[in-house]
Amino acid sequence: MTSRLRQCLVVLVTAITAMVASGVTAQAGGIPASAAGPTSTVESTFSAPGPWEVAKEKGFSCCDSSGNRFDIWYPTDLGANGVRHPIITWGDGTFAHPYQYDYLLSHLASWGFVVVAPDNTNTGSGQEMLEAVDFLVHQNSDPSSIFYQKLDTDNIGAMGHSQGAVGTLNAAIRAGGTIRTAVPIELPGQYMCTLGLPKPEGMTICTDPRQLTTGSVLYVNGSGSPISPSTQPLPWEQIGPQSAEGYYGATPDSVEKARATLNGPNHNDIQGQPGCPPNDPGCVSGVQGFLGVLTAWNMDKLRGDAHAHSAFVSGTGELFSQTTWSNQASNITG
Repeated sequence: MTSRLRQCLVVLVTAITAMVASGVTAQAGGIPASAAGPTSTVESTFSAPGPWEVAKEKGFSCCDSSGNRFDIWYPTDLGANGVRHPIITWGDGTFAHPYQYDYLLSHLASWGFVVVAPDNTNTGSGQEMLEAVDFLVHQNSDPSSIFYQKLDTDNIGAMGHSQGAVGTLNAAIRAGGTIRTAVPIELPGQYMCTLGLPKPEGMTICTDPRQLTTGSVLYVNGSGSPISPSTQPLPWEQIGPQSAEGYYGATPDSVEKARATLNGPNHNDIQGQPGCPPNDPGCVSGVQGFLGVLTAWNMDKLRGDAHAHSAFVSGTGELFSQTTWSNQASNITG
């Protein structure tokens, strides 16, 4: 590695501290209506709570291969009017637990998704995320389960934060097409797993977007996150994916892909409840700004919502005119 390259990469690491994920325990609660949120049609629609009442349970059932129980969020009236609910498997950031993302995961459930998360603080391999999917697929075929014949097992997505974003891509790569879409949030650059620097357990696991050959992917980050930069000083072909720009570029063009940076948030804003958890240096404004885009993407890819889809069309989609977002890119043409 050249001294210039090492210098470029080390700059990205200077702010890495306990910000990787906070250890604050989130409080469960309902989803209030959005206040002064986005004003454009798609984002305002999906930033608001969806039509489903939400049930959730910590430690719903046991277990993944590491002995971690599954937490779950789901529409209370499962299967109403014949609806089958898509599945989203969630990956935590390092040292974090699923209930630290309660507001976001409840919001997704309010739009008809069943969200499952292994209570695992090291999710980079994606293995436990896939085991959570297997758990729900089994529940769908078990007559004694509340999920019996209520799930759309043909439409499964993966989402995760920080190390869980690494796990999200790895799960999608390993799933062989079972996972239809992946949404890595605040995905750390590959320097986190390649440089000989102190790092949390589990962050030695890398992910290679070039191996993603099926489905779709949306890369999302906040502009204030030093761990998950928006852009990088040299092309990914020279230094590897070290940013959302790099991961997007390394993802094959045969895969539907998009990326965008929310202006302002830091690394842990996605844990907002809805504002920032107390004493969390990795959060600036909370999760609200992320809700519309993340929900719309999943509504498009897992529920076939044409209105949501329109936001991501390259150049003309609503996402590209949003002043709250920057670094937008997409290969979706219609």
